[in-house]
Amino acid sequence: MTTRRQLLAAGASAFAITVTIGGVHAADKFKLGFIYPSPVGDVGWAHELDEGRRKVAEKFGDQVEIVTAENIPEGPDAARTMNQMIADGAKFLMIGSFGYMNDGVKLAKEHPEVSFINASGYKLAPNFGNFQTRNYETAYIAGLAAGYVTQSRVLGVVAAYPIPEVIGIINAFTLGAQKTNPDVTVKVVWLNSWFDPNKSQEAARSLVAAQADVLFSLYQDTPEVVALADELGVYSISTSSDMSKHAPKKYLMGMGIDWAPHFIDMVGQAMAGNFKGASYWGGMKDGAVRVASLTPNLTPEQKKVTDDAVAAITAGTFHPLTGPVVDQDGNEKLAAGVVISDGDMASINWLVKGVETRIPQ
Repeated sequence: MTTRRQLLAAGASAFAITVTIGGVHAADKFKLGFIYPSPVGDVGWAHELDEGRRKVAEKFGDQVEIVTAENIPEGPDAARTMNQMIADGAKFLMIGSFGYMNDGVKLAKEHPEVSFINASGYKLAPNFGNFQTRNYETAYIAGLAAGYVTQSRVLGVVAAYPIPEVIGIINAFTLGAQKTNPDVTVKVVWLNSWFDPNKSQEAARSLVAAQADVLFSLYQDTPEVVALADELGVYSISTSSDMSKHAPKKYLMGMGIDWAPHFIDMVGQAMAGNFKGASYWGGMKDGAVRVASLTPNLTPEQKKVTDDAVAAITAGTFHPLTGPVVDQDGNEKLAAGVVISDGDMASINWLVKGVETRIPQ
């Protein structure tokens, strides 16, 4: 694997060449670029994206060459990194942040020979697709469990950006908690960052000071919130990875993700020359998301409720955002029995009743 430092120093290293046995002909390796918005640690968003890359490398072996760039800020740095990878011969880019979308789409139009997949975005082009997981499904299960274990009936969320994906997760989490504990309220601290250990700790402390006894680390690509929650004696939930090893005493649940099948599929299409930009939204049904390390502190009856919800979501017989659902101002958003559409879920810009914090304007 090539690091970002090696990538930026490797100006002249275009394709690596491999020769078939017997020297009949030479073939270029298919070059792939993976760009992450935060460092690749032992857990978290970038870690799971990189696990997908690792499985791609295992699958395609010597057919591919992979370069990676981690901790790349959204904006000019990301655009430069994408350009450098393309200049060095990359024919496929996995750009791992919502904020990479606009620069990625622009480059995709300029380089129709390069295939792109963008995490959490919504724009499409013939050679530009997007991908995300139905994390609202596992968030609902986390909410069920949080409703059972809370004593204060106050839940705290340390959230990254107020984008639709994050808003949808908060809504599903809140609805799950209200299912098992109708009196719960949810407080949110918006960090406007995917990776800021200091700010995430400050936010966690402020939420505990506001009586939250369950903390949801929502797209914080660091175990800081989880570890601090354990230290402070409150339960925690993590996004993207199982972070139970960072909270041996009071870990509530992790929201596991597996990107490997989708990444392998997309790379295979690009290598075969039949890549088409499309939207992918993987859920429990296809194993893209899972419940990880659910606390053993639930009663058998409570555990059955969470298990039954997982089974219903996996079978497609239940959706966490099923009406009646009202927003913070009491406006009906989903009538009784109505299930939110994927399109509305992907653009959701309202929070459900019970969330006390507003969406920043």
